[in-house]
Amino acid sequence: MSSQRKVRVRFAPSPTGGLHLGGVRTALFNYLYARHYGGDFILRIEDTDQTRFVSGAEDYINECLAWCGLTPDESPNKPGKFGPYRQSERKDSYREYAEQLVNGGFAYYAFDTAEELDARRKEEPNFRYSHENRLQLRNSLSLSKEQTAKLLSEGHPYTIRIKMPVEETVSFEDMIRGRVAFETSLVDDKVLLKADGMPTYHLAVVVDDKAMEISHVFRGEEWLPSAPVHVLLWEYLGWKDKMPYWAHLPLILKPDGNGKLSKRDGDRLGFPVYAMNWTDQKSDETTKGFREMGFLPEAFINMLAVLGWNDGTEQEIFSKEELVSKFSVDRIGKAGAKFDFEKAKWFNHEWIKKTSNTAILPKVEEVLNRHGIASHRTEYVLKVLALVKERMTFVEDFWEQASFFFIMPERYDVDAVKPKWNENKTAFFQDIAREFVTLPIWKADSLEPFFKDRIVEAGMKIGELMMPFRIMLVGGKFGPEVFQIAEILGRDEVVKRMERSLPHFL
Repeated sequence: MSSQRKVRVRFAPSPTGGLHLGGVRTALFNYLYARHYGGDFILRIEDTDQTRFVSGAEDYINECLAWCGLTPDESPNKPGKFGPYRQSERKDSYREYAEQLVNGGFAYYAFDTAEELDARRKEEPNFRYSHENRLQLRNSLSLSKEQTAKLLSEGHPYTIRIKMPVEETVSFEDMIRGRVAFETSLVDDKVLLKADGMPTYHLAVVVDDKAMEISHVFRGEEWLPSAPVHVLLWEYLGWKDKMPYWAHLPLILKPDGNGKLSKRDGDRLGFPVYAMNWTDQKSDETTKGFREMGFLPEAFINMLAVLGWNDGTEQEIFSKEELVSKFSVDRIGKAGAKFDFEKAKWFNHEWIKKTSNTAILPKVEEVLNRHGIASHRTEYVLKVLALVKERMTFVEDFWEQASFFFIMPERYDVDAVKPKWNENKTAFFQDIAREFVTLPIWKADSLEPFFKDRIVEAGMKIGELMMPFRIMLVGGKFGPEVFQIAEILGRDEVVKRMERSLPHFL
């Protein structure tokens, strides 16, 4: 890192839809870098493409970042001295710089209509607006000054395009990839200012990064082909000494490693790719997010951090504070990272085990409410949670693992034990239910020896009576240690369940 500049990084999403986990990872790496070096983490909303703007998407982005604990130092909701933080509110500044580029001979007015260009593309499938054909198209390079002035004075729609130089090499030092070089002749003349007066990403990102004094840029490697345009704009606008350091992050790949992970992959393979639920306004279709599936935010950002980064050790579980402390760009890989949903679930399982019961309690109470258990004693729920937590991959799993603590079983899985049932077993459970009523201590470590001693005294086999006891309490052959279940259910409830279930074994 350069010691000459204060670290200022930005996450600059477009408010066009759900926030892909690749986008959240970009935000996370920006955040970690800023916090590691005591710098600023900025949220900038890149809403210049009004055709793709989606109402509510900005609020969704804010909520995603809040859920992940990635709080910006500056944003549209928390403005600093470098605002506005929405590109649509900075519209006037872009035209000024676009005109400056035209006047300097680095850009030009293009009067071709969208229809004309579409027709050209149909004729030439590989058509691109570039040095190869710009003098045959309708722009201020091919037209005379008088013709250009006339079209401008008549209000003819136009775009402003960068004039890419011919047979030059543009290069820069990428913090992840090292020296990266591009041949300018292979890059087309990108639009910088659209006919509606809005800038494209190429112009806006340079102008805004300069205005906001951005020092380092972390963005996905899909933006690498645009880098030569941006490097030239920094140079043409006279700001090359202020250009930020760039780090182009590796892609998050499909589970098989063949290509970038997409929403379609999630739909096809049954896992989320968005941070939170996103409802498409046109189709009203909701795409499930990691949050709603039951991921803890700590697990989500831990999983994202190690998709393409490691600290050089075998450690896999990191708190946010540890990530801030250990984060370094030189540990980010160049190759894409395959997304593994089973591994993602493992992270969540580990974080559920690691998180205190009281911290998980509100989420567990939400699960109980969804299943019609309106309220319950907090102390009781915490005891149940402590017993089943290690069996949970998601918070929602609490119901599957522990529902029998809150509702009496409706069915009993007795098929396997019924053929071997006899009167002696019925008598044993009737007798021990009566003894339970007067047992002085109701604790798992007392119940177990008491229960097993009674089996031996009755001349029966422990293995044949333990499973029926479990089925009486929970309805099936599952759940944690049976005497711990009995302790938490309490004496009265255990006796009631034994009495109620016994007829099902006969």
